[in-house]
Amino acid sequence: MFLGHFAVALAAKKAAPKTPLGILVLAAQFADLLWPILLLLGIEQVRIVPGLLPVSPFDFTSYPISHSLAAELGWGVLLGVAYFVAKRDARSALIVGMLVPTHWVLDLVAHRPDMPIYPGGAKYGLGMWQSLPLTVLVEYGLFAAGIAIYLSCTRAIDRTGNVALWSLLALLAVLYLGSVFGPPPPNVHVLAVSALAIWITLPWAAWADRHRQLR
Repeated sequence: MFLGHFAVALAAKKAAPKTPLGILVLAAQFADLLWPILLLLGIEQVRIVPGLLPVSPFDFTSYPISHSLAAELGWGVLLGVAYFVAKRDARSALIVGMLVPTHWVLDLVAHRPDMPIYPGGAKYGLGMWQSLPLTVLVEYGLFAAGIAIYLSCTRAIDRTGNVALWSLLALLAVLYLGSVFGPPPPNVHVLAVSALAIWITLPWAAWADRHRQLR
């Protein structure tokens, strides 16, 4: 899952209107933000197997720190507490903390059985990636819903509020097409380095959100 995680972050703005969109993206995508760092450090592993699945060539052999349910619940608690300490906003802190494990839930739907409950524990997955048409439909459907909810509760206060937001959304939509229909990366190092690019979405989302206000 890729666009679906951003959809959750966009939709969460309605539940946590005071929280910057960049923070919501950080929470919803925390697992994928952490994962390439752990790959580069050799702490987690993945194999690139062209043709493994119609949607993904990645065999996620070990990623218990970034992608197990137990770990994501723990990261969610830490992130939620950190937000509360910084902002003293219990409601928003709760939403931020809850967003982190939504990543596991969405990935459970998409992945084959490689999503661990806890490090070393049983792995699960419903295998949506076995169907390319279904995957694309679900990803873009969730993305469209998330955008609609975000737009229903915010409006641009200047031209930047529209340009920054729509350029980010367009980039994400195009990048997803490239990841699905493009060739697999040549090796794990290139995969990890390219995956680090997701970090740019945090300041970009924050930038767009600063130029928008609640309806």
